[in-house]
Amino acid sequence: MCIFCKIITKEIPASILYEDKDILAILDISQVTLGHTLIMPKEHFNDFRTAPDEVLSKCMSVVKLISNKIETAFLPQGFNLISNCGEAAGQSVNHVHFHLIPRYDGNDGVTLTFKASQEPNLNAIIKEINEKNNTR
Repeated sequence: MCIFCKIITKEIPASILYEDKDILAILDISQVTLGHTLIMPKEHFNDFRTAPDEVLSKCMSVVKLISNKIETAFLPQGFNLISNCGEAAGQSVNHVHFHLIPRYDGNDGVTLTFKASQEPNLNAIIKEINEKNNTR
């Protein structure tokens, strides 16, 4: 049983911010920023690729609810919503979850860097994706 499943079944304590029959939202123990919350379905799925659309939709509804509550309480300037999928992306717990990270300023502990590749051929990328999936 994964650590999040143990939290969901209350075998491991957590700081629960929200809970209903399908979804659990807990404060991340690391608190990268004030209010950093993990939103997860109670049913185990390894990542967002394996979770049913209905489950993901419920998670997003809770993300929206929690972001509004955090905004009222702490007045962040924005949010990042992250779901790591696979080890190469930094996934350390194989249970689909979403990090809702309030952002307060440029020095708040979160660094995201996107570097564009050299002159990407977007049409070639679309063609390859579609050809390998037999779609247009």
